[in-house]
Amino acid sequence: MATFVDPLAVMLIGLSFGTAIGAFYFLFSARGMTEQVRALVIPAIGVGAFDFMSGFYMSMFWPFPSFVASYNMLFGDPLLLFGLLLMVLAVLVYRDPKNVNLGIVPILLMLLGIYVLVGAYSIVQLKLETGQNLITAMGLYLFDGIGAVLSPLAYIRPNKTAGKYLYYLEFVLLGIGTVFSLLIGYIALNGHLASPP
Repeated sequence: MATFVDPLAVMLIGLSFGTAIGAFYFLFSARGMTEQVRALVIPAIGVGAFDFMSGFYMSMFWPFPSFVASYNMLFGDPLLLFGLLLMVLAVLVYRDPKNVNLGIVPILLMLLGIYVLVGAYSIVQLKLETGQNLITAMGLYLFDGIGAVLSPLAYIRPNKTAGKYLYYLEFVLLGIGTVFSLLIGYIALNGHLASPP
């Protein structure tokens, strides 16, 4: 009989890597650090591929009973789409890091952010998490969701003061989402080590 292995901890760490890359894109762009922006490309492709594969695995193959099957849609589906969009963005940035043409991808990220915010609402409305788990889950979903909804800020060039401040705002939002993702991932790692399958 095969044993189910729960890789949720590393999936959350992978998500935090992706949101950190997004946060640093906005920080480096606001500061005009073109070479640093270009240096994010290879990590974004690698992390994007990992997030895509992890989300696909969770969405399609996690053998949960019906009362927790919604977690496949709640976490796996957005992770899959985030990984895919992260890889696409990496290619777009690589083509011309000084004059990045992001096309429609920030709009797609905005739509993904709405999905994540609907997930945050569902966590509360359907009582999918309680207590401390509710606080950390809401921190993750709200900050990452708002950060994704605001991703069309990337259309604004950060060469003026207002544009720079908006980029710094996006950096902070994604940074906070990254911290919540890391926190939940490390808590999950400890829990899984305490009681392995």
